[in-house]
Amino acid sequence: MTFYDQKFGTATRPLKTNVVVPTAPVAAAPVPKPSLAAAFTPKRRGTLAYGALLTFSFLYYARPEDFIPGMANVPVGKISGGLALAGLLLSWGRLKGKMPLAIKLVLVLLVHMCITVPFAFWRMGAYDVVVNQFSKAALVALLISMIVVSVVELRQLLWVQAVSVSVMTIASIILHPGGKFRLWGLGGVFSNPNDFAINIAINFPLCLAFFWGSKGIVKKLLWAVALLFLLYGVIATYSRSGLIAMVICFFICIWEFGIKAKRPVVIAGAIFILMLGVGVAVTTPRYITRISTLVEGGDVDGAFDHGSMDARRELLMESIRVTLQHPIFGVGPGNFQAYTKSWHVTHNTYTELSSETGIPGLALFLAILYFTFRNLKAVSDTQVHKHDPQIQLFTSALRAGLAAYIVGSAFASTSYTLFPYFMVAYVAALYKIAKSREVTQSTQPAGTSLTPRNSQDAYGKQEQQSLAWTR
Repeated sequence: MTFYDQKFGTATRPLKTNVVVPTAPVAAAPVPKPSLAAAFTPKRRGTLAYGALLTFSFLYYARPEDFIPGMANVPVGKISGGLALAGLLLSWGRLKGKMPLAIKLVLVLLVHMCITVPFAFWRMGAYDVVVNQFSKAALVALLISMIVVSVVELRQLLWVQAVSVSVMTIASIILHPGGKFRLWGLGGVFSNPNDFAINIAINFPLCLAFFWGSKGIVKKLLWAVALLFLLYGVIATYSRSGLIAMVICFFICIWEFGIKAKRPVVIAGAIFILMLGVGVAVTTPRYITRISTLVEGGDVDGAFDHGSMDARRELLMESIRVTLQHPIFGVGPGNFQAYTKSWHVTHNTYTELSSETGIPGLALFLAILYFTFRNLKAVSDTQVHKHDPQIQLFTSALRAGLAAYIVGSAFASTSYTLFPYFMVAYVAALYKIAKSREVTQSTQPAGTSLTPRNSQDAYGKQEQQSLAWTR
């Protein structure tokens, strides 16, 4: 018996076999071609939905049909919106997060508007506003809040909006260099000077966030030029509501990006811009005269008011009277003009909703704004906000932009347009991302907590995980 048999036993002794080792290489098994079903996995469907959503956002803000002849006849926006909705429905199984409360309220507001149609003064007009206008806003809010699952995706959407509005502003200034009294946009939501100015005020903090977040002198210089054009654009529109919205936005930006974030250069830059603005105003007496109507009324000579302030004051009182006469269902979405025979909108988003959709419609809209701001506050209280500079910048920018909208919407009718609900959806997506990261961080083993040094890499891996904890 050998030593091996004594130590391990004969039962474990390896058998001697004549194994022939092949000298020729073994042919690799053929790689199967991807099937059509594999090409449309939930992950790919989610990517398709996000790509369509990004395209829709670009078409809405950049408006390429204003520059490319014949493109206005192609329903690219409807096609991209349909693709995004199809992608959302097909990939619904992978979206484990709950629908944010603010988005639920947007959908409830849509249902309420549908209920008001049979009670409307002009049913077909109300039906058209609900189906062809507000339903798009509700759909966009739903898509953004459910499809966007990472800061990278959110940043891309915000970048598209900020760049598009900046380019549209610069193009409007170049193509309409004072040919008329006021600067107006090229079309769509930018065709009205007041709506144009409010959009500029909303997007100003987004451009400021990208200015601070960008690397390289060239990128910062481009964003700085965009910021200056946006400021000039608000002045060139001669919009009093836009100016008020921009002033509110400007001071909130000083607080968020300067004082709160401890950036002394922001305060210095704000002082420079204020001095520059005063200089432009002094050298433009017509602008000073128009702004003076905010204090002295609309009968100032040379203000080119044409009685608009007095007319808007009367429209405000009339919209309140209509609200009291029809407190539950209103006179129907978009019906205020026909009902009062004034053929003018209320020029106030809040009384527009109360008079056309009733007090419940106004209450839902105010609740949407309340929960949106509350979500921003919740994001600010997370540890993720403290460790991630991108989330800090976007939270501050969205807070300033929403504040500008709340003020500006008191002087414009924006109830059925898309851009307010873009902002609501951005906040909802940011809230879900921050909360999902916080939950992921809390489940990390002891000693592996995220620090500012490794937070960017770690969060980049975590943000694609399940959105299990949402409101």
